[in-house]
Amino acid sequence: MAGDRGGDDGRGAALDAVLAAYELKEERRTGWQLRGVDDPESVAAHSWGVAYLLVTLGDRFREELPEVDLDRALRLAVVHDVAEAETGDVATRADSTADAVDREAKAAAEREAMADLAGPLPERVRDAWEAYEARESPEAVLVKECDLLDTCLQAVRYERGDRYDPDRGDPDAFREYDDLDEFFATTEPRLRTDAGRELFGAVRERYRTARDE
Repeated sequence: MAGDRGGDDGRGAALDAVLAAYELKEERRTGWQLRGVDDPESVAAHSWGVAYLLVTLGDRFREELPEVDLDRALRLAVVHDVAEAETGDVATRADSTADAVDREAKAAAEREAMADLAGPLPERVRDAWEAYEARESPEAVLVKECDLLDTCLQAVRYERGDRYDPDRGDPDAFREYDDLDEFFATTEPRLRTDAGRELFGAVRERYRTARDE
């Protein structure tokens, strides 16, 4: 039926935007691919991990972020990487030999993608993404902390499962960092809270134990 793709109420356009965002279920995280991880997680799986950290450990940040609204933070977590449905995932690197990311170009591309993806949807979708990008609210700070910690937790999972093989990945990804060490090197200096740093230390200890076995 012709009305299936967007009547006067815009339902068709909204569904098309949701379908476009579902690409995140298939978009693999580039950092894991560089290191030859077998069947690496998708961006959507990462977003779930961030949301689960908020639900399970979010209260640990209340001393430093007393006004944080965990329900609002969950909204930010769900949409924080939606733009990558169009732009793809770009890995953050600590290796000094890696190509530098043009952050302004990346931000512009993601903002353009969100204008497309969130255009037919309620304003709260775009507002949540913009709030996360601004990093000014306690919710945005918390989501970013969990975003960083989720990557480290996933590294523990891959290390424990012996899930990666440098021969399958990009040899350049192992120039300055062995194993999955670079993910911890990119995370540590970006954490903003004591709670985040404490959790990071505990996760890193588990990673090193698994790596050195």
